[in-house]
Amino acid sequence: QVQLVESGGGLVQAGGSLRLSCTGSGSFQHIVAMGWYRQAPGKERELVAVRTRGGSTNYADSVKGRFTIFREVVNNAVYLQMNSLKPEDTAVYYCNARAAVAPHDSWGQGTQVTVSS
Repeated sequence: QVQLVESGGGLVQAGGSLRLSCTGSGSFQHIVAMGWYRQAPGKERELVAVRTRGGSTNYADSVKGRFTIFREVVNNAVYLQMNSLKPEDTAVYYCNARAAVAPHDSWGQGTQVTVSS
C-alpha cells in the first residue's frame, strides 16, 4: 500500500480555479492508475477523474471540459486542475491510487474544496 497526501483545497468563488496536488510515498510498482474522487455532504463518494499508467483518462460527465488531471509518474504525483468552478463542485476531494494487487486502493486524507456562489 502507498501513502498519499493531498493539498491545494480552499475557498473560491464560482468561476474561479484551484489546483489540487497529491504526492505519494511507498511502493508504486503495482500502481496502475491514480485519480481523484469527491464526496459532498449527504452524498456518496464519486469518481472525478482518473489517469492510468498508460496515459488514458476518464472524467465524470459533470467536470468534462472544466477539470484536467495530470500525473507525474517519476514523482508519484497527480494533480487536478479545476477551472470554471461551480457551487456544486463543493466537496471533500480524495486522492486515490489503484494497484493491480491487493490491497487495491489507497486513499489520501482528503482536502476540502468550497465554491461560493
